Amino acid sequence: MSELSKPVLPGEGASDYERYLRTDALLALQKTADEWVHRDELLFQTVHQSSELWLKLAWNEAEEAGHLVAAGEIAAANRLMRRSIHSMQLVTAALDVLEHMSPWEYTEVRKVLGHGSGFDSPGFRELRRVAKPLGEAFHAARERAGLSLVEVYTRGREHEELYTLAELLIELDERVTVWRVRHFKVVQRTIGADVIGTQGTPVEVMGRLIHHSFFPELWDVRNDLTRMNLPE
Repeated sequence: MSELSKPVLPGEGASDYERYLRTDALLALQKTADEWVHRDELLFQTVHQSSELWLKLAWNEAEEAGHLVAAGEIAAANRLMRRSIHSMQLVTAALDVLEHMSPWEYTEVRKVLGHGSGFDSPGFRELRRVAKPLGEAFHAARERAGLSLVEVYTRGREHEELYTLAELLIELDERVTVWRVRHFKVVQRTIGADVIGTQGTPVEVMGRLIHHSFFPELWDVRNDLTRMNLPE
């Protein structure tokens, strides 16, 4: 073994790659084959655990973006917002893999989930938490620029960074809604829409969450802009 192949970092693992990424601990987080009630438990855990990692990145970047907006660093905030949005796209894409499970065979997996529910996702809980101060930071920046929300759009070319931030906020909101729609349809395809979920909540309640928004005022301003240009 060459000297460059020998690990120099502390920790477990045969290489620095394994030690830095803590792959021993990471790959030990899934149930082992002798613990499965069905082999699709590996699929189920992989999708949800990896999604929590992307959600962790999404909310951390959104939170830092809020701090940057408050400090007047709009361009830097916009860069982090793009990362957050991309992370949400990956969380949504991961749901495709769940549809490789047979609805009948999933009933075996469901028996060992306890009261586990996506409503308890720590990643989504944190994303909801950081959305409020992020929106407040945006509106404070808008007010410092002397702009109404309508003017952020009608004068967007004069205030490009602020306009871009507004659009990134609504894109994050949209990506969360797209995830909710996709998640609802995956659940409906797997267990049906007229049944009770693992936490005793009707599946239809999940469908109603589609209409929730982090930044409703950014959706409403579209109505104002359209009305402004309607013919008399």
